[in-house]
Amino acid sequence: MIVDLPDTNVSKISRALVNVREEGGAVALGRVLTLVILTREGAVEEVIEAANDASREHPMRVIVLMIDGEDENSRLDAQIRVGGDAGASEVVTLRVFGEAGRSNLESLITGLLLPDAPVVVWWPNRTPDHISKTSIGRIAQRRITDAATKSDPSAWVAGLGEQYAPGDTDLAWTRLTRWREQLAAILDQPPYEPVVGVRVRGASDSPSTALLAAWLRLTLDVPVDWAYLDADEWPHGIKSVALVRASGEVLLERPSPGVAILTQPGQPTHDLAFPRRTLRECLAEELRRLDPDVLYGRVITEGWELLDPPATKGTQA
Repeated sequence: MIVDLPDTNVSKISRALVNVREEGGAVALGRVLTLVILTREGAVEEVIEAANDASREHPMRVIVLMIDGEDENSRLDAQIRVGGDAGASEVVTLRVFGEAGRSNLESLITGLLLPDAPVVVWWPNRTPDHISKTSIGRIAQRRITDAATKSDPSAWVAGLGEQYAPGDTDLAWTRLTRWREQLAAILDQPPYEPVVGVRVRGASDSPSTALLAAWLRLTLDVPVDWAYLDADEWPHGIKSVALVRASGEVLLERPSPGVAILTQPGQPTHDLAFPRRTLRECLAEELRRLDPDVLYGRVITEGWELLDPPATKGTQA
């Protein structure tokens, strides 16, 4: 069910939510959080689709906020989606025009938040500086950004530690989960030799490459040689990680997107399914924990400070 509310206010939207639930038989029971998404025109349906998919694991209320500060007429248009149009969530889309979009945005959503439920804020594209200090960021338990959507992802990642506050996270970190799990599993197997060096290679548009290098530097406390590859060498994401031991190298490398090959001294090679993670998967993972991700905070602050600058772009592993 979709209900349009042109030129409205928060009180009317709240009443409409109650009416829609009563008329459609939908209930708000079981909603575990409120997800606030600050996005732009043209990207709305993609983020709503990701939130709807994630809501099947995390039933929630989704508030999508879009701001058009250039329009001279101050106005608030809203749309409510419930039932099959909203997955296991309620979706409230707010389009804010004129002066209403230049004032305190917190006042636009406070009356729509689920009572006594955590608040997560997601900036899928445009992101302000110091998100924890914004009016909406201050009311959130978790704040999610995405370095991959920035014009210069490597520069964005380099600055994450400077503005970090507990509760911040970035989807470039979430996309590393499979890599971190696989590398941890390797280190839990014989011959249990210490790692004396690491090499990491990834695409020039992959902010996850830098975060993986910083995590390995922090976790293993060994030198990490890392570099971005040119686009003709590798298109997207992380290409390879090599763990250097006295007995030889352990190499986890993707010959093509979606597949990885694990090579270890004295053992047969293993082909592993290594698909790129979808937006829905990353968002759902972030919503599983609402406490601060302490390890992420250490990686972008302590790990980044320990990490040497990247090697010359294009240097192969």
